Amino acid sequence: MRHIIAVLLENEAGALSRVAGLFSARGYNIESLTVAPTDDPSLSRMTLVTTGNEDIVEQIKKQLNKLIDTVKLFDLTEGPHIERELMMIKVRAERADREELKRLADIFRAKIIDVTDTSYVIEITGPSTKLDAFLDAVPEGLIVEVVRTGPSGISRGEKGLTL
Repeated sequence: MRHIIAVLLENEAGALSRVAGLFSARGYNIESLTVAPTDDPSLSRMTLVTTGNEDIVEQIKKQLNKLIDTVKLFDLTEGPHIERELMMIKVRAERADREELKRLADIFRAKIIDVTDTSYVIEITGPSTKLDAFLDAVPEGLIVEVVRTGPSGISRGEKGLTL
């Protein structure tokens, strides 16, 4: 099962390296990872996506909590949450394809953020399933490059990952 784990870490050199080392030393896989400072400059929020059965995910959480840099941890998939991912996709956009690609961007509520004579760069956000559907809808042979952030998430309601 896929889990999105949010971690508050001390914003110090080596914290990310220790988390990555924990995963690689135990043979766990990180599907995606985002890290950025929070409103408190001494803390960073890490959102990581991993997969595994309940025992493996529980072990991952215990090991993360043992790290000296970890301040607090929350498994977003244990409750109601919102997740979003950002994707930028560069597509060939020549003559006949241009209008079709504009329509496709409109349907998916995406934005064309760069235009050249031969290409578009399209920005789209949403759940991973929406981004996958957009990729499937782009006509074959038009995709030049794809960049994805991986999911970021936040819990719904009053609960939050705060001190």
